[in-house]
Amino acid sequence: MIARFEYAKKRYAELGVDVEKALNSISNKDISIHCWQGDDVAGFENTNSKLSGGIQATGNYIGKARNFDELTADFDKAISLIPGKKRINLHACYAVFDDEYVDRDKLMPKHFEKWVNYAKSRKIGIDFNPTFFSHPLAESGLTLSNSDDKIRHFWIEHAIACRKIASYIAIELNDKCLCNVWIPDGYKHIPADRLGPRLRLKDSLDKIFTEKLPGVIDCVESKVFGIGVEAYTVGSSEFYLSYAAKHDDVYNLLDNGHYHPTEMISDKISSLLSFFNYVPLHITKPVRWDSDHVVLLEDEIIEICKEIVRNNALDRVLIGLDYFDASINRIAAWVIGARNVQKALLFALLQPNEKLKALQDSGQFSEMMMLQEELKTLPYNDIWEEYCKRENVPSTQVWFDEIKKYEIKVLSKRV
Repeated sequence: MIARFEYAKKRYAELGVDVEKALNSISNKDISIHCWQGDDVAGFENTNSKLSGGIQATGNYIGKARNFDELTADFDKAISLIPGKKRINLHACYAVFDDEYVDRDKLMPKHFEKWVNYAKSRKIGIDFNPTFFSHPLAESGLTLSNSDDKIRHFWIEHAIACRKIASYIAIELNDKCLCNVWIPDGYKHIPADRLGPRLRLKDSLDKIFTEKLPGVIDCVESKVFGIGVEAYTVGSSEFYLSYAAKHDDVYNLLDNGHYHPTEMISDKISSLLSFFNYVPLHITKPVRWDSDHVVLLEDEIIEICKEIVRNNALDRVLIGLDYFDASINRIAAWVIGARNVQKALLFALLQPNEKLKALQDSGQFSEMMMLQEELKTLPYNDIWEEYCKRENVPSTQVWFDEIKKYEIKVLSKRV
């Protein structure tokens, strides 16, 4: 194993790639892992609302987490098998109510104290999201753009409460907290008024972001369409990009499942880096539309990571995962997706980017293409295995043995 790593290291060095520098960089880049993969986006609320807002988790695999203790135990098992720095990404519907339940507009930091203590004990960061779906006041499909002022006010208050919670998290953990606003608003049928809902959404966002809060990185997330809102989405890419461009300290989150199938997020990153300090990013695997499949190690994921690395933007692109699959072992889904993003990042860090840029700038496209193709078959996996070894996680598929044992011992007993 050592001999293979040293050989691989030498091969990359021949192209001017510092493998040790690459390993140091990836070990310090945190990935925000979404809590909602563990329980099919159910959350802990004391309501009977069904999953809504264009979101569906299909399948009924055994072992779904049902409460805070089960979800965190499952998350612990997952992160024990994922190399590198981790964060946990929470939705507001994962509030922990030790006493009386409160509705979303009344959420307070105390409802996330257990999550903060959990993060402190694991030395991980937290990111946060208001939850604008799966609630009686979201049944119409309209929240921040609703023409009913009472309903719209409820959701504005929810978002304001969530930003305060995000600030509390940031202060407690001494670490910035990304607070992401995504809403399901839209129409199934061709609307008679497209402007009105967007003006109401703009007004809502202005109210939500009025107060600057310490430690919070605010962002808004667009979507092409969703189930039940196929004809019109209020929070479109053009709307949110324009909003972020006009408002200091509000950023536009890119989700690679929230665009038309032929649109490449990898091509959008450099555009946003040209104008914004941060580019929040959700990585998923869309299949035909935003179906949020487990991330696979495919060309676009690798190209996304190349764009982050070649533009020296590891500190500016805030990477999170966003998918949910109930048809397979949920912990395995976490691990597969997160490890694939890590693999793509490491591959990107092992590129001779300065040499490739020089070839492009001098018009030597034949040599550039040749080198890009040759890099695909260099002994990259030997570097990956060394990285996993240094991070004290399994480097090969043997990690799945741990998943199978956990399924037998823990998951199979949840009924």
